[in-house]
Amino acid sequence: MSLSGKTVLVTGAAGYIGSHTCLQLLKEECKVIAYDNLDNSSFESLERVKRLSGGNGNLMTSIEGDILDGEKLDEVFEANEIFAVIHFAGLKAVGESVSKPLRYYENNINGTVVLLKSMVKAKCKSIIFSSSATVYGEPKTVPCTEEFETSALNPYGKTKLFIEHILTDQHASDNEWNCLILRYFNPVGAHPSGEIGEDPKGIPNNLMPFVQQVAVGRRPELSVFGTDYDTKDGTGRRDYIHVVDLADGHVAALKKIAKENGKCGRIVVNLGTGKSTSVLELVGAFEKAAGKKIPMKMVARRPGDAAEVYAKTDLAYEILGWRAEKTIEECCVDQWNWASKNPYGYSGKED
Repeated sequence: MSLSGKTVLVTGAAGYIGSHTCLQLLKEECKVIAYDNLDNSSFESLERVKRLSGGNGNLMTSIEGDILDGEKLDEVFEANEIFAVIHFAGLKAVGESVSKPLRYYENNINGTVVLLKSMVKAKCKSIIFSSSATVYGEPKTVPCTEEFETSALNPYGKTKLFIEHILTDQHASDNEWNCLILRYFNPVGAHPSGEIGEDPKGIPNNLMPFVQQVAVGRRPELSVFGTDYDTKDGTGRRDYIHVVDLADGHVAALKKIAKENGKCGRIVVNLGTGKSTSVLELVGAFEKAAGKKIPMKMVARRPGDAAEVYAKTDLAYEILGWRAEKTIEECCVDQWNWASKNPYGYSGKED
């Protein structure tokens, strides 16, 4: 199914997953409107996306704007015939969400409502939402299936879950809406070129960027939280998915909407690999890719961390024709390629 010529609004486009998805959309000859408030990103990522796009960079327009700014969104919809929205924009630090819950509810939930109201005015009824495996809370069994009971342990997770409810209710109110909810597991890696990748501001919230920062000398050591789990090596196991595979999952979702002529309704699918990797296995793979040791300090478990979480991904293949292709070794090679070329991210400067 060709996406050539279709216009897609991507919110949070300059971020980690957003930038990789914009690149994959440009390869499909989509017209991309990249919308971002640059709170935790910069347009440098999108300038690099344009260069990597094989001559399709002129199909992308970058707009600095906030999802809370309904007037600006209305202007974007009025000026463009938008086929669908891919909604990445949102605050995403779990720890910060606990200390600043109102900021997260205001930005993530209110921002999504403002976006949806602009979509209603423009009669644009297709949205692909960036959800998270955090909506499974502490799963009692693995792998996680889309039918699992949902819950959330922190304000960040609650915003993801509540937005899922909002989209479900919007579809129930008007079944012409296409609401594709993609529950990510743990995105890692970078584009194989090493030109775009994850560039968190401040202390990273996730394992792989922390490993990366230790490897380039920005941090002295990696703290491994918990070595006494009931797993093969005692460390927690997670489902790590390459960011390019994840981006391709969004392209597959967009093609589903196009193929069904806007009649695919509400869909919820996991985007993961269907297998887990332990902290020590991931660090070992990264050490091999980087050719250096990662200093580690073993510390106590964090409250709320499960021993093992990974996805059942059959539904994504059945509905979207998508499955993850890249190995954890490829993730680490690409992550190191990005880190070694960009040790201080897009700015090139120490925080």
